[in-house]
Amino acid sequence: MTKFEEATEQYAAFGVDAKEAIETLAKVKISMHCWQGDDVLGFDSKELTGGISATGNYPGRARNPEELMADIDQACKLIPGKHKINLHASYRVTEENIDRDKLEPRHFKAWVDFAKERQMGLDFNPTIFSHAKASDNLTLSHPNASIRDFWIDHCKASRRIAAYFGKELGMTALNNIWIPDGSKDIPADRQGPRLRLKESLDKIFQDKYDKKYLADSVESKVFGLGVESYTVGSHEFYMNYAAKNNLLCLLDTGHFHPTEMVSDKISSMLLFNEQLALHVSRPVRWDSDHVVLFDEELKEIAKEIVRCKALSRVFIGLDFFDASINRISAWVVGMRNMEKALLYGLLMPHESLKKMQDEQNFTELMATMEEIKTLPFGTIWDSYCERAGVPQGMAWFKEVKKYEADVLAKR
Repeated sequence: MTKFEEATEQYAAFGVDAKEAIETLAKVKISMHCWQGDDVLGFDSKELTGGISATGNYPGRARNPEELMADIDQACKLIPGKHKINLHASYRVTEENIDRDKLEPRHFKAWVDFAKERQMGLDFNPTIFSHAKASDNLTLSHPNASIRDFWIDHCKASRRIAAYFGKELGMTALNNIWIPDGSKDIPADRQGPRLRLKESLDKIFQDKYDKKYLADSVESKVFGLGVESYTVGSHEFYMNYAAKNNLLCLLDTGHFHPTEMVSDKISSMLLFNEQLALHVSRPVRWDSDHVVLFDEELKEIAKEIVRCKALSRVFIGLDFFDASINRISAWVVGMRNMEKALLYGLLMPHESLKKMQDEQNFTELMATMEEIKTLPFGTIWDSYCERAGVPQGMAWFKEVKKYEADVLAKR
């Protein structure tokens, strides 16, 4: 009997079909954020601003579309499954000197060709930072109407581009709006900027698209650099706006108070929304964008998605950037950990655990949940990697180091 067969028998004793879990996971698509590869600089600006900071200067940052695509290819060779790439508007590929409010689908054709050749999908985000018209951390809520109009036009263009992605690739593209708007100190007026943001969003979402191709989401943040005291696009604002306008509310796991757990929000959101979007990162005190680890909160997030039978209802994307370590390694660690967490959730005997809870059999519930923690999860994960044709264990890291020596070190 092989190690995998022994492991499947141990899971079967708890009523879990490990083979079915692997087959289910193979169908899940996670959106890998392109901006980890170049520290969020993009191709239309030279400085990262808007309350965002990528610290470190590890060698080998991608400097152009060709290098970024090559790095994404290398990462994908080490990540199980076929997934999606999440783009920001600042990653347009064109020789034209064009501002963001004039972007068109043709400026992203290179990315569509890239994704199509690899049978991947694309998601999108308007880039409402690192721009002269966002220098004061006010954009869609700006008191100056001309600046608001610029960003409204950019967001409208972004929706057209995302719909183009969905139609070309036959896979729904998520277009997510996040803005840096807020105040460093206590504001004199909280409602006025939120009213302007609401009016801007109303204009952005006037155009209707086939939901088969485009899904729209809005993303909150509790605070950012330079907006420590007040954020216009708060969670309450966007949750209500999304509910009223039939949009997706995107939860970024690093955009809440340090004591808030996004895993606890998922079931409530899914009760009242057909779909939900996630940006998964790892907060460390004030910083929201560390590489995702296989920690307890990540496991709880994955378990909630599986428990709610919502794998087809949740857009799962990653959002972190660390310039202090090998950027390809950061992608691989984060993506593999997100998949590990989902597999962990799929290997849980959720129905029997729910039954124990409903019957108030808390003694057996605790004992069972603890016993599950030492089941041979690693063996099932290794089998999943083997079936996907990617390295098991730390073998993937050798490939990263070789690529670093052969490619990154020469940049």
